[in-house]
Amino acid sequence: MSRWLTEAVPRGRVAAFRTLIYLFVAADLVVFTPWVRTRVAVPGELYQPLLVGRLLPLPTPTPTLVAVLFWALLLLALLAATGRAPRLLGWTVFALYFEWMIVAMSYGKVDHDRFGMLVALAVLPTAGRARHGDATRTEAGGWALRVTQIAVICTYFLAAWAKLRFGGLDWLTGSVLARAIIRRGTELADVIASVPYLLIVAQFGIVAFELLSPVVFLLRERWRLATVGFFYSFHLVTIATITISFAPHLAAMTSFLPLERVRPVVWARRLLARRGRDTGSPAGAAPALAGQASAAGRPDGP
Repeated sequence: MSRWLTEAVPRGRVAAFRTLIYLFVAADLVVFTPWVRTRVAVPGELYQPLLVGRLLPLPTPTPTLVAVLFWALLLLALLAATGRAPRLLGWTVFALYFEWMIVAMSYGKVDHDRFGMLVALAVLPTAGRARHGDATRTEAGGWALRVTQIAVICTYFLAAWAKLRFGGLDWLTGSVLARAIIRRGTELADVIASVPYLLIVAQFGIVAFELLSPVVFLLRERWRLATVGFFYSFHLVTIATITISFAPHLAAMTSFLPLERVRPVVWARRLLARRGRDTGSPAGAAPALAGQASAAGRPDGP
């Protein structure tokens, strides 16, 4: 079990995952959850902190607190994405984002798609230093990725358990998806809803998929990646039909992927170098070698 939990991975994969996660935190502040800053306009007595917010305890959000939290988290997340000071910046970003989530979720609605992201932020500081492209394998980094993977799969499995616990079999045979389509459905969802019993079949399929999601850990790498691809396709359909994105969950799920193969900086350098070589010769053609026959049939050169 311990060998499985600490299965070594390339440091380049850890570096790529770290960069992606911290960049997502910055994007989350300005794209996905900018509405958190509006919470300060709500009367303080309506702030009902989550259990962890009551145990610590944490202060009631004020305009100053939320503004400082926003700008500090945005700046530090961008710095952490560079890979510098992974422990200091990592723990700080986790603490600030954790508080940002408590503020966001303490007004009556808790999103379960944040679990994998929070776990990723909590374990990344333990992975130590890692450079992009480094093929050296690390058990500490492997543990950080494995724990994040477990959190991602728990999000699926526990979601199914909650559906059956609170909704029972009625969740499977009821009008859950129909109500979601009425509230926020797209034209594609309307087409699907017009097919008799298809939404009921989809509800059975969703619960079966979530309950069986832990099987991904038993598969060989090739089939595991194919299964993760299916997970992403499931969320693509969800976005296309009822406009629910699960963006932080999708970011955390990249812990399953061989991210060390994705090298955008290297690709950009190669592209620039190729363009430089092309523009250095007339009309993009390579210069002819001395003595080589030209298109007219005569040898070039003296």
